[in-house]
Amino acid sequence: MSLIEERLRAAGLELPRPPASGGNYLPFRTVGDLVFLPGVISAWNGELRFRGKVGDVLGVEQGYEAARLCALNLLANLRAAIGNLDRVRQVVSVNGYVNGVAGFADSPKVINGASDLLVSLYGDAGRHVRAAVAVAGLPQDAAVEVQMLVQVQPEP
Repeated sequence: MSLIEERLRAAGLELPRPPASGGNYLPFRTVGDLVFLPGVISAWNGELRFRGKVGDVLGVEQGYEAARLCALNLLANLRAAIGNLDRVRQVVSVNGYVNGVAGFADSPKVINGASDLLVSLYGDAGRHVRAAVAVAGLPQDAAVEVQMLVQVQPEP
């Protein structure tokens, strides 16, 4: 088991099954030492866990949990792409989209759910550049969608 997966277990977390693509796109694309991961929604093994608008039916705390779930889904896809999550050299970028009510201004607090998890797992290598924006809607009325770009080390 990888060190990162041990850290997940110590935090009482586990990875879901890698989410299936919701359309005509790949679950990851590797270009050199970069792995591009598409947006994933706040579902657990295909079951949407957080549905609706943050700031209406969901609070910031639930949005935070939804973003953390998105990060777990991204890590599941990343593990499928590279085999061992310990190969991550650095998380380069995270883009987070919050299904928020009009004028919702707390998107950064919501997307911290993903960012905080990545930093807790990878330390400084988990720090990344980021966008956190509210949008009018997301697929399946999901509360949050997150995408990520990661630099990895070569296979041993």
